[in-house]
Amino acid sequence: MRLEFLGTDSRDGDCPTLYRTDRGTIVVQGYKVTDPEALADLRDLADDETVVEIPEKLLRFAHKEDSP
Repeated sequence: MRLEFLGTDSRDGDCPTLYRTDRGTIVVQGYKVTDPEALADLRDLADDETVVEIPEKLLRFAHKEDSP
């Protein structure tokens, strides 16, 4: 799988960041969710899955017509 950088709100190289894959999916780099209450609210999280938190405004980079 290859990643295409879409955008970030980071100014110093930290996350969060969005990428598009060559498989038609989006990869999200964000802050690991560790809060027990938040994790308890998740539905059907498989053993090979995780969740990350990103600022909502970062999603503007996910639209193909808006990407660089």
